[in-house]
Amino acid sequence: MMRFWQVAAVFCATASFLGAEEPKRSFAWDSPKVMASVFTADLGMLDSEREEYATNLATQASNQVAAAKASAASLADARRMLALALQLSPRNKRAVVVNFQLSKGILPEVADGNYSPPVLARLILTRGQLLFKQGGDENQRLGRFFIQLAAEMDPKNEDAVYASEVQRLDHGAVDWASITDPAEKNP
Repeated sequence: MMRFWQVAAVFCATASFLGAEEPKRSFAWDSPKVMASVFTADLGMLDSEREEYATNLATQASNQVAAAKASAASLADARRMLALALQLSPRNKRAVVVNFQLSKGILPEVADGNYSPPVLARLILTRGQLLFKQGGDENQRLGRFFIQLAAEMDPKNEDAVYASEVQRLDHGAVDWASITDPAEKNP
């Protein structure tokens, strides 16, 4: 009789395991397409600095999505931040983990970051302005991304908003698709 109940328990467990469906995603995540960084060694940033910015951007993206419960706007902002993080450091642990979690429909946990959003916005605004002054195509390109992102992260920061709008008037809108969905190069 004991053997019968053991066989029945194993059968029920196997049936429930095989019949279980993958849980439905509560939101749709379109992962940024990053095969290799668009920024080369010519970029005026040290590798450690690139890694630090990537970690902070990924943490900010994760916290924003978690706080907004994966709203469409938070996912769009997070996609740009994660794309920029992965472009700065394609193997950044925090950026890779958050991107993976979002692609599986998992809402990331709120993590302690080094900076609050307004402080991070001021930091990337200042760094973006410095990169722009350094000159060079890559520095100016990243500087524009940083300045635009600073204005979006903290719209109450008048300096960031002003710099972003002047940049838009002088150079046009920032092309986020160039880092979120870069065109594949033909061999």
